[in-house]
Amino acid sequence: MTSSARFDQVIRDYTDDEARRALVLKWGTADPDVLPAWVAEMDFAVAEPITAALHRAVDEGVLGYPVFGHGGELAEAYAGFARRQFGHDVDPDLVLPVADVTAGVRLALDVLSEPGPVVMPVPAYSPQLAVPQITGRERVDLVVDPDDERAGIDLDRLDALLAGGARTLLLTQPHNPWGRVFTREELEGVRDVVVRHGARVVSDEIHAPLVLPGAEHVPYLSLDGAADHAVALVSASKAFNIAGLKCAQVVCGDAATRDLLAGVPLARNDSWSSLGVVGSVAAYDEGDAWLAALRERLGDQRDLLAELLSEHLPLARMRPLEATYLAWLDLRAYGYESPAGQCLTVGRVWVAEGADYHPGLAGHVRLNIATSPDRMREVVRRMAHALGAA
Repeated sequence: MTSSARFDQVIRDYTDDEARRALVLKWGTADPDVLPAWVAEMDFAVAEPITAALHRAVDEGVLGYPVFGHGGELAEAYAGFARRQFGHDVDPDLVLPVADVTAGVRLALDVLSEPGPVVMPVPAYSPQLAVPQITGRERVDLVVDPDDERAGIDLDRLDALLAGGARTLLLTQPHNPWGRVFTREELEGVRDVVVRHGARVVSDEIHAPLVLPGAEHVPYLSLDGAADHAVALVSASKAFNIAGLKCAQVVCGDAATRDLLAGVPLARNDSWSSLGVVGSVAAYDEGDAWLAALRERLGDQRDLLAELLSEHLPLARMRPLEATYLAWLDLRAYGYESPAGQCLTVGRVWVAEGADYHPGLAGHVRLNIATSPDRMREVVRRMAHALGAA
């Protein structure tokens, strides 16, 4: 069976016209001659079990308020998914819905974290760079050297920042935009430092279902000794292309943490949607086959990108992509402070500017590989033309 035959019956590429109608931000805001490869949405049709569940829900008029509170159908569905996908036993009664992962991060900082700076490994998911400030906290950056291929967390630096007064680590794992999957040993090292200082971890695990062949996701809450100082934020949105449904979950390690979060005034956490619950339950309960095919497809896209870079952009350095569909590329060798701007202006291809994830960092871009092989070839060809490598 050929590579494409493994996917064609499960993963369907949008045509350009379909993508412009379906992906109103990624494609809909791009000029007609621009090929978009920036924001974290996939150019693939949504899995059939999800669309079928949503059609049924709309036909039945499920357009009112969702059920508030912890546990329930959504939590049960996530617990089953976590058990199958990660071997992690989650108590459904310790799972609460939120509108999205960033809203959940903000809620966790507001309710659970002591006053004091928030440590953020940088590069970081750009919308979350402002979250500490929104919650009245300083952000202190734990900067990863762009020449450090492995992109590990510097435990000595983390120790120093926590010793200096920081009280929370905002951990994104698997990491966006590095594409890193932290090992159990690495996470245990983080845990030990955090516990030593009596600090807290907020673990953004939205990309956990998107660990590619060759790596394995370790939920932070699966570590011994993590339950009383950490929460995880999870969602079906990135893995199943349903971000617009607005539904994520906070996974707590113990009832005391759950009660603190569940006890906040309703206005602080009330914006997830009923259709988001429907879509998420369908994804968690019925999406395993689609997800398995997706990971294979993305693994092939990762390999294709490496080949294309070697051929067309030989001076580019791609950080090893272990998870997500977002490749982090070092293009400093081509001499442009803003390679994303050059690619858009000259090549008419839209990639994400690296400085958006690491303020002040020049010469890097984040590239979305969740598209067709033909589009991927055209993306790299246009980038090479724009950067003077073609």
